[in-house]
Amino acid sequence: MKKLFIIRHGKSSWNNPDLQDFDRPLNKRGMRDAPFMAKMLVGQGVKPDQIISSPANRALNTAINFAKENGLEADDIVIKHEIYEAYPEVLLQLVHQLSDDLNTVFMFGHNPGFTYLANTFEGQYIPNIPTCGIVCIEAEIDNWKKLSADTGRIAAFYFPKQYF
Repeated sequence: MKKLFIIRHGKSSWNNPDLQDFDRPLNKRGMRDAPFMAKMLVGQGVKPDQIISSPANRALNTAINFAKENGLEADDIVIKHEIYEAYPEVLLQLVHQLSDDLNTVFMFGHNPGFTYLANTFEGQYIPNIPTCGIVCIEAEIDNWKKLSADTGRIAAFYFPKQYF
């Protein structure tokens, strides 16, 4: 069984209009939601074998919060530049490159690519993955290259407003 958790970055700040999109930090709500959602997964016994993230400030800081809750360091996060502004096909190609000894992977990034990717799989239709939303894709496969619309399904969908 392979489990891919696609996790949208926490809510970002627009306080500094001079910042490039890539550099926007988490805002107060994002800083609240990221550790909360990470603890929620830990409480369910979910532990990643690997964390990969977009290098964008808000995505990477969300990933760092999840890493900390799992006893990992920021240096343990694998940065993939391709995640930033990626189409779902690119995201799936990144997943296909994962090592097959990894069973549970957290991927941090952005919409609209993450919502489009989630909706390629069987299960509930998700009109929008909100900030710090988590979609778990499960597949009864032994090789990440086999993850596809035919093999994967949405097993869970969590987002902060379910709890706040």
